[in-house]
Amino acid sequence: MQRNKYISSADMSGKSRESASVSALNCIDLSSPDVQSSVSLLKQACLDTGFFYVINHEIGIEFMEEIFLQSKRFFDLPMEEKMKLLRNEKHRGYTPVFDQRLDPVNQIHGDYKEGYYIGIDMSEDDPDAQKPLYGPNVWPRADILPAWRETMEKYQQKALEVAKTVSRLIAQALDLKLDFFDQPEMLGKPSAVLRLLHYADQVSEPAKGIFGAGAHSDFGLITLLATDDVVGLQICRDKDANPQIWEYVPPLKGAFIVNLGDMLERWSNCIFRSTLHRVVCTGRERYSIAYFVEPNHDCIVECLPTCQSQKNPPMFPPIKCQDYLQMRYKDTHTDLNSYRVSK
Repeated sequence: MQRNKYISSADMSGKSRESASVSALNCIDLSSPDVQSSVSLLKQACLDTGFFYVINHEIGIEFMEEIFLQSKRFFDLPMEEKMKLLRNEKHRGYTPVFDQRLDPVNQIHGDYKEGYYIGIDMSEDDPDAQKPLYGPNVWPRADILPAWRETMEKYQQKALEVAKTVSRLIAQALDLKLDFFDQPEMLGKPSAVLRLLHYADQVSEPAKGIFGAGAHSDFGLITLLATDDVVGLQICRDKDANPQIWEYVPPLKGAFIVNLGDMLERWSNCIFRSTLHRVVCTGRERYSIAYFVEPNHDCIVECLPTCQSQKNPPMFPPIKCQDYLQMRYKDTHTDLNSYRVSK
């Protein structure tokens, strides 16, 4: 993985569109007994790109393959069946192609992807279910997709444990207590969201504003991304550069690609970076599975004591997690009323 190696779309689809370098990311081994070395590697990645790989995370390759198989089974359903599970106001359920437009300034349409949101499940009579983004999930019928729900719920549990392990390394990198992010108001009772994603065999054309997923930063604490072997993810280290320079992040079998979200950038006073990224489709069908790790909706995100000083005061005002998430969802998703009108 040389950073000065270049890949063009012609390498992957036979249709040359543009070239981008390949990013060399730090790789964190979660099984390593040398915790300080892992913290150092992670800290450097957080300062440099906001992206890194994690390996030996205890989610086996066979189970990951099962998750991708189940994801494909859902997206292979007829559109009329998928639309019966259209996402609701709580952001649970199916999102069709163009439902999300992550970069409205540069995209002529929405993202050329379809997805499926699965949140922390709870019953309607749970007091927290009254909050804007909490509530019961939307599930396909068991007779249509047997064992689908059980598989996804098992994956959610395993992914949260990986996320907590990574968050403890991040806490140490920020000179915080090891269990800082384990508190009930953070990841002790999180609002983490699993999202299955499917990109069709379409070719993106950045110069024409056509993307698999437009340029954006993620909303929460961190994201754990599992991908198939199709290249598509790109990152931009300097969002203010003109022109912006994009680098491919290659898939690494058995690894998660981890990136930092906006909340961690706010917590760290921009010391750690929530990096701009996008998906450029290459003419091959592509699947990925994102696990968005977000704290409790009531959590107040404000500059950490270890990340501020008289010379470096807080750059952002405190904000409640649910308020920030609602704002970002509203800014990037199609109004549900437009689907109702079209029926």
